[in-house]
Amino acid sequence: MPCAFLAACGGGGAHQQMPDEPVLHSQLADEDRFVPGYGKAELQRALIAERGREASGERAVAELEHQVASTATSTAIDDQLRVALADLAVRRHFIRSLEACEARGRWCPPRLDDPAWTFDPDDDRKRLPPLDATLRFDLDGWRKVAGELHGRACACRTIGCVDGVGVAIDQLERRPAAEIQGDEPSSISITRARECLFRLRGKSIHMHALQE
Repeated sequence: MPCAFLAACGGGGAHQQMPDEPVLHSQLADEDRFVPGYGKAELQRALIAERGREASGERAVAELEHQVASTATSTAIDDQLRVALADLAVRRHFIRSLEACEARGRWCPPRLDDPAWTFDPDDDRKRLPPLDATLRFDLDGWRKVAGELHGRACACRTIGCVDGVGVAIDQLERRPAAEIQGDEPSSISITRARECLFRLRGKSIHMHALQE
């Protein structure tokens, strides 16, 4: 592991490309290498915590599977099991990203916390997503919004978060004027956010691009 990874960067979730391997912006996320804004000790603590939550998720799935097997058909229980399985899969993919970050400096999420996310993409009220950044769509405002979407996308641990952040990106990336939409730092943030969402679904971005 490059020594640079062991030192935490200053300033929030800021990160930069590793100097020994310059990365083209068109490359896929599994080839991206970052110096994340946290140190090795923080990453290891996050891994321990996430593996504990993974075990809790496995127990929850086992309990629901037992209920399904031992009771009459219940749509409510079936739905709970479906969501629990999807959440467990997302968390496992998140853990793999942390393991890849620790071992090879790849797939490092910009943030390790699990920010609150209550945006329901199926809500008919069409509420705006609950971001910390002010929803401004001038150049500086859009860069901040795009950066937060990147951080939130890569930090998802549930299928609801993955779905919600995906809808939020679809909604918000159309809001800035065309010349601002083409801003390179913002475009990179949005691209990397989508790459994280695909990875957390267990999908290959390369295969998705071939199918389109």
